[in-house]
Amino acid sequence: MRRLWLALPAFLGAACIAAAIAIPLFLVPQLRVVPLDLDITSEATTVSEDGSTGDRFPARVFDRCSVNERRAQVDDAHLSQQRRSVIVDPSDRRQATLQSAQTVQIDRLRDADGEETEPTMAAADAARECNDGLLTANIDRVSVNRKSSVPNGTVSSLQLEAAPEGVNPQDVSVELPDRQGFQYKFGFDVQKRSYLYYDTNTRQDIPVEFVGEKTIDGVTVYEFSGEVPETDVSSLPNAQGQAALGTILTMPASWWGISGRGVEPRDQVTMHRYATATRTVWVEPETGTIVDGMEDQHQYFRSPDQSDDTPAPIRDFQMDVLKARFKWTDETVSNQAARADDYMGQLRLGNFWLPLILAVVGVVLLGVWALMWWRGRRRGDDDTTPPADDPATTSWLGETRGEHSPIAPTDDAAGGGVAGAAGVAGAAGAAGAGAADARAGGAHAADPWDQPTEQIPRVESAPESETDATAEPSTTEPPAGDDSATGWLTPPSADETQRYRRPPAE
Repeated sequence: MRRLWLALPAFLGAACIAAAIAIPLFLVPQLRVVPLDLDITSEATTVSEDGSTGDRFPARVFDRCSVNERRAQVDDAHLSQQRRSVIVDPSDRRQATLQSAQTVQIDRLRDADGEETEPTMAAADAARECNDGLLTANIDRVSVNRKSSVPNGTVSSLQLEAAPEGVNPQDVSVELPDRQGFQYKFGFDVQKRSYLYYDTNTRQDIPVEFVGEKTIDGVTVYEFSGEVPETDVSSLPNAQGQAALGTILTMPASWWGISGRGVEPRDQVTMHRYATATRTVWVEPETGTIVDGMEDQHQYFRSPDQSDDTPAPIRDFQMDVLKARFKWTDETVSNQAARADDYMGQLRLGNFWLPLILAVVGVVLLGVWALMWWRGRRRGDDDTTPPADDPATTSWLGETRGEHSPIAPTDDAAGGGVAGAAGVAGAAGAAGAGAADARAGGAHAADPWDQPTEQIPRVESAPESETDATAEPSTTEPPAGDDSATGWLTPPSADETQRYRRPPAE
């Protein structure tokens, strides 16, 4: 048991040091992946161009109901954008598939006459009118490598319309091939350089450049910004392979409000919807978490024919469909900053603090073991036994006198008292001293028959020629009534030092 307690600190110390080495090498890499329990909800609202939130109507939107009126109309508005990203199948230890549902809602409108309204949204399964509060909605799905956060091509699609009951969402979705850019999360260890970012509205990767470094809610972030080039949205087909609803519109020139040389009020003018944007994200570099985001959206109708054959009033015409700056809300930013800080804490705990603590504990435990071992060895060196050739402590059989000596009498009266026993036990010791030593026992006394092959020389029978019937036997009768197995022995005479009687049966 003592050896077990001595080995325990050494075992625990070695285990702590091994864990300190293994955690950064094996455990931390398991944390540096896209989590399979990811569930992020972000909200953004429209703000003024200077970023202030005091303007009640900082955005502009096309009035869809004006299609049935004599003239197109664009209203002032306040908009909200919501997006929820979760993990769906197929996801495993190598890849994660994110599903992100995004909506843009009209909070309030102000028309050209200054009248304000607050549109409401119909139920999900109800028909939507032109004045519904839901402006746009889509569901984006993308599979990414869990280590790099880069799309791997397993799933990459965009759902632009609701899937009827019993219909697979993929049947009403558009495939997005060759997708490469980040979107909902950057990779780990973000550097101060350009990256690809995927823009869902125009379905293309755009480069975002490093702009600078700042601190948001105590978290250091990198700012990246990129321009989305002008894109004809009508060239992006829906699930049926056609231009999406509202991306191509043909109306009289008077409805558009176009007039001038070469244009008649009743001329049918076809316009396409175009989109451009400026996207800005603030990324925590260690984990790749997007802490804040902003996008300047601008969508508008203009003529796709910019040739000289097209009248100048038509070539130069442009009407806003959506013009807004969306900025993440303070609550969303705080939540994302806290998420990034918690994630960084886990990585630092695994990379630095936990290995450091385990290493210190391991060294301390090994030190305790070394001290215990050294003290045990020193104690063993101090506990020395008397010299083997000391006549006062060594019997003629080679054992140390002690309480285990087999020649100690069991009854003083039967064997002539203590002095007689002492004379039998030691050939050279005085009777009184031998008896005292036999009674004292001693801490190092040992039974000479414990190791008979080491204690007793090889026994040889005496030759018959030397047998003398009158010779005095070397053993004496034990006292009456004594059935001791060891018997009584007398020391050999001087001329019998090389011959011994057979030892008593064990």
